Amino acid sequence: MPNKNNRKYLEIKNLKKSFGDLEVIRDISLEVREGQVVAIIGPSGSGKSTLLRCATLLETMDAGELIYLGEHAVTTDAEGNVVLAPPRQLKKIQGYYGLVFQNFNLFPHYSVLKNVIDAPLSVQRKSKAEAMALGRELLEKMSLSDKADVYPYQLSGGQQQRVSIARALALNPKVLFFDEPTSALDPELIGEILKVIKDLAAEQMTMVIVTHEMNFARNVADHIVFIDGGIIVEEGPPAEVIGNPKNERTRAFLNRFEK
Repeated sequence: MPNKNNRKYLEIKNLKKSFGDLEVIRDISLEVREGQVVAIIGPSGSGKSTLLRCATLLETMDAGELIYLGEHAVTTDAEGNVVLAPPRQLKKIQGYYGLVFQNFNLFPHYSVLKNVIDAPLSVQRKSKAEAMALGRELLEKMSLSDKADVYPYQLSGGQQQRVSIARALALNPKVLFFDEPTSALDPELIGEILKVIKDLAAEQMTMVIVTHEMNFARNVADHIVFIDGGIIVEEGPPAEVIGNPKNERTRAFLNRFEK
């Protein structure tokens, strides 16, 4: 469990996001501290994935603040306009986080190893030798050492997702986001991805995980956030939010899952 004095790695303040007339996120504020594992749960359409996309700047916020390690990526000025940090600072901030997509998003024409080392080479300007060593180390960590030279189509869904995780880790992020990391997998492959994430949690990797796997959230997360209707309905330790929810809406949602 993270110490209360651990540094704030991520702060989201009064985030709002609409798509046309559809208000997806009404007002969400969230903090994630160093070493913390935060699981975000909630029904489909509640704003979970949009929250992650705003936090990783894949979507532009309509209002609010986004702060990584004390540095503002997004602010809202006095006139209500969303303001991004200057390009140089924004690029630095974007190096603080990584995102693992639910549908892998691997480059199909790159080998497994090249998928992992592409960003360290192109973004961080590592030498080829350094990037190759890092890539092979991460593939070994993911139990994929023998797959370095094959292509994504030759892998199972679980293996592709492990490559995606290795690729995200290659940039040495402070915060790792997962957007429903098991939703595109066959049931028998889900366990291998959950084990990888559990191992990362044991290494004190700071993570924010959108998931529908309630038992996993209960066993791995330090903090559960239940979102519905674009707001945080309830949050707290797993034993409280999942084990003994206070809000009727939370209880109704969790009743759909086996305890």
